[in-house]
Amino acid sequence: MLRFGLFGTGHWAAETHAAALSAHPRAELAGVWGRNAEKAAALARRHGVPTYDEVDALIDAVDAVAVALPPDVQAEIAVRAATAGRHLLLDKPLALDRAVADRVVAAAEQSGVASIVFFTQRFHPNVVGFLGATAAAGGWHHARATLFSSIFEPETPYADSAWRREHGALWDIGPHALSQVLPVLGRVTRVTATDGPRGLVHLLLTHDGGATSAMSLTLDAPPEAVTRDVVFFGENGVAVLPPGDGSPVAAFGIAVDQLVEEIDAGTRDHHCDVRFGREVVAVLAAAEESRATLRTIVLS
Repeated sequence: MLRFGLFGTGHWAAETHAAALSAHPRAELAGVWGRNAEKAAALARRHGVPTYDEVDALIDAVDAVAVALPPDVQAEIAVRAATAGRHLLLDKPLALDRAVADRVVAAAEQSGVASIVFFTQRFHPNVVGFLGATAAAGGWHHARATLFSSIFEPETPYADSAWRREHGALWDIGPHALSQVLPVLGRVTRVTATDGPRGLVHLLLTHDGGATSAMSLTLDAPPEAVTRDVVFFGENGVAVLPPGDGSPVAAFGIAVDQLVEEIDAGTRDHHCDVRFGREVVAVLAAAEESRATLRTIVLS
């Protein structure tokens, strides 16, 4: 049984992380820490586990950490947990800065801990199967990803999310788009980005081998325009990514399964580990730089 400490008390922490960990046959939710003590206590009571006042105290009490916090807060906790030898189940994006992402990777590699960054769609079996088959087919010239969300309506659970309001669609849903395109088209080598109305950001990417992709992202779409569309174009025609066929809780449970498997096998090569998380952060940071400087950024 893998003992998890949960860091975070918001909607995603409570309704996805905590729910999945409590239901998992090989995981135990062993405690909760949050920046809001009252919310942490309420979530802990809901699951019959203790609340911890100090980050390091909860890290010391568990085998692994699950983090559902803003990326800058998450990264610092991840470094402390990995340095203490605790396995990592993190959320996207890994960090808001490439140098900080490098610190998480270095801590994980030095301690030899297993790590997974939870890109939700990458843990839906039908999406995994589609991406594997599409990558194997090869011959793809271009991908288009249009992710229009509407999360600031009063009834949505993320309407008051300060970090989403500050950093926008690039950092919130950009990781999802990249996590679905990179397995097929490969590493990004060039990034150009520009802004549009209502929080829109557009990315034009060049990948290893010369394929390109275009991404359009917003968190503030008119409700009637909400869409999630990822399409690949190439020698084999057109391939449309299907929507995930499971719930976020089921997907998170699969992530827990795979972390346990990594630990048991002693392998450290998960396709969504912190190294992949850092690769995504590098693209997002380059896009941020491109928006600010109005030029194309070349990734080393």
